[in-house]
Amino acid sequence: MLARNATDIGLIMRERRRKLGLDQGELARRIKVSRQWIVEIEKGKPRAEIGLVLRALDALGLRISIDTGDKIEAGKTDIIPSVDLDELLDDIMRDDFRIDDPGRKLP
Repeated sequence: MLARNATDIGLIMRERRRKLGLDQGELARRIKVSRQWIVEIEKGKPRAEIGLVLRALDALGLRISIDTGDKIEAGKTDIIPSVDLDELLDDIMRDDFRIDDPGRKLP
């Protein structure tokens, strides 16, 4: 399931809680928060403490997975090319530096 914002996360949590047969009060007791906190999270509260959200997700048997949205080739582990920042800064500080230089190596 893809969650793009706090509202999506809240809806997923509410759906899962209901599927497990838990009321808001029971979930709140399990993760040691107020019932009002559960109400706010399920409504998509955008500024919730991440530790509490993770605890709630765990109590509901939900996991978080983060990805870039890029397709990764099988067996490829380095999805972000490495860049030598010192070399890049040296290039930028040159008087004759041009971003459109065809001979310039880009990451």
